[in-house]
Amino acid sequence: MPRTLPITLAASLALLAASSPAAAQAGKAEAPIPAATLALMAQKGVTASAPVLFRAYKKESEIEVWKKGPSGYVFIKTFPICRWSGQLGPKRKSGDRQTPEGFYTVPKRQMNPNSHYYLSFDVGYPNAYDRAHGGTGSAVMVHGICSSMGCFAMTNGTVGEIYAIARDALKGGQAAFQFQSYPFRMTAENMARHRTDPNIAFWRELKAGSDRFEASREELQVSVVAGRYAFAPSRNPAVEAAVATRQAVEEARIAALAEAGEPAVRTTYSDGGQNAFWAAYTARGGAVGDISRPEALAFAGQEVVVVPGHRAARPVPESLWSTWVAASTLSPRRMAGFIPVYERAVDPFGALAGPIPTRYGDGLPSWLTAGLGGLTLGHANLSGPMSGPVASAETP
Repeated sequence: MPRTLPITLAASLALLAASSPAAAQAGKAEAPIPAATLALMAQKGVTASAPVLFRAYKKESEIEVWKKGPSGYVFIKTFPICRWSGQLGPKRKSGDRQTPEGFYTVPKRQMNPNSHYYLSFDVGYPNAYDRAHGGTGSAVMVHGICSSMGCFAMTNGTVGEIYAIARDALKGGQAAFQFQSYPFRMTAENMARHRTDPNIAFWRELKAGSDRFEASREELQVSVVAGRYAFAPSRNPAVEAAVATRQAVEEARIAALAEAGEPAVRTTYSDGGQNAFWAAYTARGGAVGDISRPEALAFAGQEVVVVPGHRAARPVPESLWSTWVAASTLSPRRMAGFIPVYERAVDPFGALAGPIPTRYGDGLPSWLTAGLGGLTLGHANLSGPMSGPVASAETP
């Protein structure tokens, strides 16, 4: 009996400690990766402790998770972005509400388990490229709460899983993970459609990195040379050859799409966008917390046509035009008695069968003789006898 009270007090103190804000904060930061996601990793032959890489696409409002396996990075899953702000294009200065684009690095010190936005990590803006172009600002996050002033805003549940995936990779020995941010999926079709956008030169640099990753499945080794993104070649010659092939094919496809009449557009936003999944979810009454500037979402992703599309004339297949010729009134099969020149028998003495011309006019083609009529050149009549020198034309 004397020991009952202390035990009860100890249990009560432990319960209070567990229910305190600090304990709850630590609990969410240490929440395990969901079993379903671990199963996806296992299917791809990777573990929770393997290196991770994230790829974000603003127009599609998605963040992809990639994990490193024995043969390179493999795709695991996609998370819908609840809110991002600004327009397509890079972030330039503090307060412009732009969500950044480029290649960023996130070490452990940029993970924030005590974020005011549930959980978060700083993507690392401005990087060396941003600073080279005068970029200013800080604290650009992937965080919870569906509100953005230049960040990638997720729901609390979504950012909790992203945080756990990044945390376990860092615990597994990865010094820092890469965060790739793009305006849209860097396909040839998207590049052709946005070919007149003021940011197209910058986006070509991003596409070079995107194509390299797609072909190599290696983490990009990024540097900045003369104010441009540069990427170290793969140590594997075969992989580097695959990268060069992909880049050449993509450039050819972009040019072909433009030549074929793909319209050129510019995509505008009132203030950023939201993944269609969350838009549908909230429309059905689902709760995601406070959404920043919800009225702006009605004017997200409006395409302004800069160069109208047109259909380029395509070559007619031989099987088709040969059918047209065969059915035409000009077809040899439909002209009675017609024998093509190349099928006629050659008569080497045919020229001697007619009369030998005795006058100058007899040597001219009949159509030319008819056209000249009685026209004379000097004293010589073109249709008269060939007597008298033609050169005896009148002199002044």
